Amino acid sequence: MVSPRTAEAIKHVIEETERHGLLSIEGIRKEFPGVVALDNVQLRVRRGTVHALMGENGAGKSTLMKIIAGIYQPDAGEIRLRGEVVTLKSPLDALEQGIAMIHQELALMNWMTVAENIWIRREPKNRFGLIDHGRMAEMTADLFDRLRIKLDPRAQVSELTVAQKQMVEIARAVSYDSSILIMDEPTSALTDREVEGLFSIIRDLRERGIGIVYITHKMNELFEIADEFTVFRDGKYVGSHLSTDVDRDDIIRMMVGRDITDMFPKIECPIGEVILEVRNLTIPGVFHDISFSLRRGEILGLAGLVGSKRSNVAEAIFGVTPATSGEILVNGTAVTIGSPSAAMAQGFAFLTEDRKETGCFLSLNCLENIQSALITRSHVKGGFVDQSTVTKLAEDMARQLRVKTPNLYETVENLSGGNQQKLLIARWLLTKPRILILDEPTRGIDVGAKSEIHRLITGLAAEGVAVLMISSELPEVLGMSDRIVVMHEGRVSGVLDRAEATQVKIMDLAAR
Repeated sequence: MVSPRTAEAIKHVIEETERHGLLSIEGIRKEFPGVVALDNVQLRVRRGTVHALMGENGAGKSTLMKIIAGIYQPDAGEIRLRGEVVTLKSPLDALEQGIAMIHQELALMNWMTVAENIWIRREPKNRFGLIDHGRMAEMTADLFDRLRIKLDPRAQVSELTVAQKQMVEIARAVSYDSSILIMDEPTSALTDREVEGLFSIIRDLRERGIGIVYITHKMNELFEIADEFTVFRDGKYVGSHLSTDVDRDDIIRMMVGRDITDMFPKIECPIGEVILEVRNLTIPGVFHDISFSLRRGEILGLAGLVGSKRSNVAEAIFGVTPATSGEILVNGTAVTIGSPSAAMAQGFAFLTEDRKETGCFLSLNCLENIQSALITRSHVKGGFVDQSTVTKLAEDMARQLRVKTPNLYETVENLSGGNQQKLLIARWLLTKPRILILDEPTRGIDVGAKSEIHRLITGLAAEGVAVLMISSELPEVLGMSDRIVVMHEGRVSGVLDRAEATQVKIMDLAAR
């Protein structure tokens, strides 16, 4: 029988939880050298709800999530968990308090198995005190069954696709039986079918009373999965609403402080002669007989599901992993592209899909990242870099792309993922390429910056640049492309003109 004192204490906790929410953030402030990342922000997450946190890159979303996850400590403000004020001194402290976070940048250990990644520091032991790998595999299989994930617990993480790694991250976070789950762009590398599976998992977690903080730039996800949303802008709290009370345009206005009337500002411009032709490009076991042409001033979309090998084709054209057979012709002349430097000499530029692994130099500053491609081709006099000119060009491009950083001498690893992406785009635009290959150019980019980048791309096409654009977002492919090449399992399954292309036709070709 519960004593009166215990009953009163339980009643107090329930009342405080209802009043403050499962998680309540009040007056949080966080400063870094030269920048105020958060200024008196607030957030309230109720039990059994999905709360979307929206805002442009640099708005402070990830900074607040890192504070809630115990990675950063706030300079001011209060965090209440189940009505009680808490101090989260470390990620382990946050986990023990029931808060788990799935980061935008994957943080798995590639040399370990799936099961080892999920249960690290919590491994089951046998009677000799050693790790019981069989039991750990069984625990992982049970967890995957509950989440409807089809993966081998004993598989090494390095063998998994990006999408599969993302599912492992989700499973690891769920395995803590947390009351609060933070998801930072969890669907960025997932197919539509995998997204549907994730949303099913989220709904199940919501039904169990878990509060989920969901960060995304994808408006369709907000209205499909979120119950409430909060918007930050420039490190400040803008407002919170039920998702049923607003529409897409209302949210965009809150995020950017202005209307965005044209997300895909496609300029109808003359398309010139063929500048790039790919004939029967092949890497055995990866892709086969890839053939297409690209004209001056044309934006050629390259579409397909995850696993269609679109990125592998782009890497072969740029010389990252040269094809074993087939031809690449530039202006009608066959060329040998055995390395990225050879591709750059032919006027190519390549924005890679994974900014962390193959794009940014995270330990260098913004200026060094932007100028790294530029100085290999120009602005070198007598063996020395014309630094004043390079710096001016870099500053102008960073300003044009609205890169949020105290200055260009800030280390890139301190920037948000979206601002890192903008730096990569700045790097390649400054080389003034004739052929620009863009692999997921707006992944992790907020809606305002997406519109600006789309405008830049279509403006470059109008100037005669030939653009090959890979994107997993069908509205982006349809809105930006003059023609669309669709791939399925390493082969070209069809080519569509802009006038005839629809999402249904693209998906039909992509799933053949």
